Amino acid sequence: MKLRIHDIKLPLRHPFTIALGTTTLQHNLLIELEHEGIIGYGEASSSHAFHLFTPSSMRASLEAARPVIESGDFTTPEELWNRVLPVLGENRFALCGLDQAAHDLWGKREGAPVWKLWGLSLDQNVASDYTIGIDTIDKMVMKMKEFDGWPIYKIKLGTGDDLAIVRELRKHTDAVFRIDANTAWTAEQTLAYAPEMKELGVEFFEQPLKRDDWDGMKTLKGRCALPVIADESCQTEADVARCDGLYDGINIKLCKAGGMTPALRMIADARQRGLKVMIGCMTESSVGISAIGQLLPLLDYVDMDGAVLIATDIATGVRLEKGVAVYPEVNGNGVTLL
Repeated sequence: MKLRIHDIKLPLRHPFTIALGTTTLQHNLLIELEHEGIIGYGEASSSHAFHLFTPSSMRASLEAARPVIESGDFTTPEELWNRVLPVLGENRFALCGLDQAAHDLWGKREGAPVWKLWGLSLDQNVASDYTIGIDTIDKMVMKMKEFDGWPIYKIKLGTGDDLAIVRELRKHTDAVFRIDANTAWTAEQTLAYAPEMKELGVEFFEQPLKRDDWDGMKTLKGRCALPVIADESCQTEADVARCDGLYDGINIKLCKAGGMTPALRMIADARQRGLKVMIGCMTESSVGISAIGQLLPLLDYVDMDGAVLIATDIATGVRLEKGVAVYPEVNGNGVTLL
């Protein structure tokens, strides 16, 4: 088993602003696992909101885990995940990239896409939204029109003009809206915004409150006119239970969870608790997006537009056509480097 790590820098189509900051260039890591000439690819995303998970820190963590990773083969990706967890578990973003590469390698060695090896079908896949970052209202309208015809738009909010933004965007499309405030609102604001936003065709709110504002979520429960989906409040497997009874669903980010292996367990746990399940992406290439594509048949909602938001991709794989996932005839996660 051989591990290779590459820096990849992904320029964005437009400056991407959320309530937590602005990104113009995304710096991620491409992870390669090679065994007997077959290579699996994974992507470790960095985030300005998670300062511990920088490209340099992820690379250092993977190098520290290299002896364990290269010590032998694995039968299933979960086997490798469990083997490296004691060494790599504190850096979930790096662990995610490795786990994606392990799944891609596994599928290629088994001669099938990962979703098929899991016994899934693509027949009922839900559509992805396209994300509109915070900007002036005119520019947000322009960004939406640039990708006209998508069935769902995810609108980033957390400004002084949040209602005005949604009102104006609604004039230009009949598509479903999803609102992501990225922890910028209070419980009072959320309750106040919900009735009109419901009338404006908003499907749900994603993470309106601070990650640990559990008292605020108790205030919303049973009173908010719209469902509320956890994102920042649901990062790892243990968080699913914390969200139960307060949120209506969870948004799993593979990098925050530590990969596809724990994401499968989080989905199963959420289903047992009656929670809706979404997977969201970071700003990433088709390598990371294709990993999400393998989990898509298990989801109620998905946000997998990361490769659409960048100006230059490094790979082909699962891609979106106006929100609909199109799968290549490639085994594993479906990734082919350009």
